[in-house]
Amino acid sequence: MRFIADSMLGRLVRWLRLLGYDTVYYPRIEDSVLLRIAREENRILLTRDSRLVKARELRQFLLLEENDPFDQLRSIITAFNLKVDDKLKNAETAAASSRCIICNAVLNNVSREDVKSLVPEYVYQTSTIFRQCSGCGKPYWNGTHPEKFRKKLLEILHIPPSP
Repeated sequence: MRFIADSMLGRLVRWLRLLGYDTVYYPRIEDSVLLRIAREENRILLTRDSRLVKARELRQFLLLEENDPFDQLRSIITAFNLKVDDKLKNAETAAASSRCIICNAVLNNVSREDVKSLVPEYVYQTSTIFRQCSGCGKPYWNGTHPEKFRKKLLEILHIPPSP
């Protein structure tokens, strides 16, 4: 499932990417360009703008009425019946997101040596698994942030943690 989010949904985008969903976002984009991208790339438009959903050429969309990004995320998961339970219950799987939260590009597994100059020395010495964004080059590793994100998602989605 591929999404495009309007400029009012920047905080939501990060959470969708953490869940591995291909979600494009431009903070400043003309409505006509946003609609063209949605149509040409067969993306589902996520928006809070009721004017946008009235566009004739728009095929797939979800009009979000919630202000809170976590409420918005719950609405998207419900509306599209997204299966996120299994991803989040396993800490290792949840930490191994497949999308860069910054630019949406795919993350690739890389060796420690590939990211040595990009990560803090302590991280280099203590981590064994690294991923790197194929777009912007940002390195990722299994530190405390992925577990915090996983726990927050479990909480907002009302999923009980695994024993």
